[in-house]
Amino acid sequence: MKVADLSTDELKELIGKVIEEKFRELVDPDYGLELREDFVQALETSIASKERIPFDEVKKRLGLS
Repeated sequence: MKVADLSTDELKELIGKVIEEKFRELVDPDYGLELREDFVQALETSIASKERIPFDEVKKRLGLS
């Protein structure tokens, strides 16, 4: 399909999609990348776990307090 064949609304939609995609790439350099399966599994395990670490402990471990 050629740009000349697009209606005004179709062209606006296409331009909007391109701008949105470029904006996401600028804001999030990992946009579009896929997560490794082992990472996804570890994340799911963590979410399912009932063990939680208090926020103050997280800050302490990271040297932020």
